[in-house]
Amino acid sequence: MAVDFPERVVHGGTGKRQQEKTHKKVLDFSASVNPYPPQFIWEMDSDRLGYYPDDTYTELKERIGSIFHRPPEEICVGNGSSELIRVFCSVVFRDSSRDRMFYQESPTFGEYALSASLAGAVCTDKPSDAGVSFLCNPNNPTGHLTQKEDVLKRLHSVKMFGGLLFCDEAFIELSDPGESVTDVRDPNLFVLRSLTKCFSVPGIRFGYGFGDPALIKKIETARSPWSVNAYAEAYAMEAFLHMDELAASRSAIKKERTWLFSEIQSLGMRCYPSQVNYILADCGREVSALCELLAVQGILVRDCASFGLSSCIRIAVRTREENRILIEALTACVH
Repeated sequence: MAVDFPERVVHGGTGKRQQEKTHKKVLDFSASVNPYPPQFIWEMDSDRLGYYPDDTYTELKERIGSIFHRPPEEICVGNGSSELIRVFCSVVFRDSSRDRMFYQESPTFGEYALSASLAGAVCTDKPSDAGVSFLCNPNNPTGHLTQKEDVLKRLHSVKMFGGLLFCDEAFIELSDPGESVTDVRDPNLFVLRSLTKCFSVPGIRFGYGFGDPALIKKIETARSPWSVNAYAEAYAMEAFLHMDELAASRSAIKKERTWLFSEIQSLGMRCYPSQVNYILADCGREVSALCELLAVQGILVRDCASFGLSSCIRIAVRTREENRILIEALTACVH
């Protein structure tokens, strides 16, 4: 019997593949990582490669807990935030009473729907029917940041219907961590975070999350053993000591985003208001040809057709020099 199986989600961050294909330098505006990451020295003792990582990640969780004031039993870790989305869904949707999901904002990150589908769940347009409601904050691809007060209102509403709120804060350190809900302890709330975006190390896959101890225990049981490798663990241990330095990143990103926003709009595109390190721009026409023209010049932007936005591109905020190169290329392509 044939069974429908979902397709993989389309992602940005294809710079490495493009460089291998063309053997040319690529400016990857499709990957939304921090253009001004903290700079620090970190070391990896090669002797550690002769041992399995501690699969409880006790020391790492204690380091995270000291930063966010959460006990280790309320913390999970994984091979990137995407793994934790997948594992969360596999755990939560095992309960037949939670076989429906709802988007708090749409369009949004595609991994929620894929992970829910793989776990046997389906989407609903009725919040009251959802076992899990997903909120990406700031939202990908729009860059909209939901204020903490409103997140808590949404949590209250979800609880009224007996559901869970999954709050993905993968980009909040590059927006406004003051709006985070990592300090909220509630059995109906799970908060997802990522190091790789804010420290600009997507090659080191590391995600972490906060939730009720009973849920965290299930997630830690369901994830693959030793899913955080020794390199990622060593990097994360050092990076968490530099979280305060991200304030400088946020300031620089805000300044650069304002400049880039204005330049893109001057080309006749409509930009969505953004509070993070990427901008969603509506070009007023189907953008696949534009993306191909830019790629020929070694510039990658995110074609948002997979979000249902065939006239939009998502552009990461990078350094002024890099952003000028982008604007010059866009100008040549749209005129």
